[in-house]
Amino acid sequence: MTDATTPVDLFAALRGLLRDAAGSLQVVHDSPEHFYANGPHPDAKGKPQFFGAVKVSGRKHVFHFMPVYEFPELLAGISPALKKRMQGKSCFNFDTWDPVLMDELAQLVTQGAARYRALGRL
Repeated sequence: MTDATTPVDLFAALRGLLRDAAGSLQVVHDSPEHFYANGPHPDAKGKPQFFGAVKVSGRKHVFHFMPVYEFPELLAGISPALKKRMQGKSCFNFDTWDPVLMDELAQLVTQGAARYRALGRL
């Protein structure tokens, strides 16, 4: 069994958050170090609607989640610890496994996916 702090496990957990939240995603990349998914419907300009991605970059894992960019009010109640992991408007960086932060991020992903579903994007 692999230790929960290894990069592979962290990547798998972050990837799983995206896959579990939106079963109808159109997966663009799915490799051991890069997962990228769009929603099933194009945006207003006819382009694929980006939903989220996870990428391993050195020791850190970069988690992109577009719903928080479009609905910044989803971030209103996040903890200072999760806020500290943010870079930009829709990106979070992780270098270690933290079950509390992963639970909080899972709730955020669930809320964001629900917002996309309500708009018919998922």
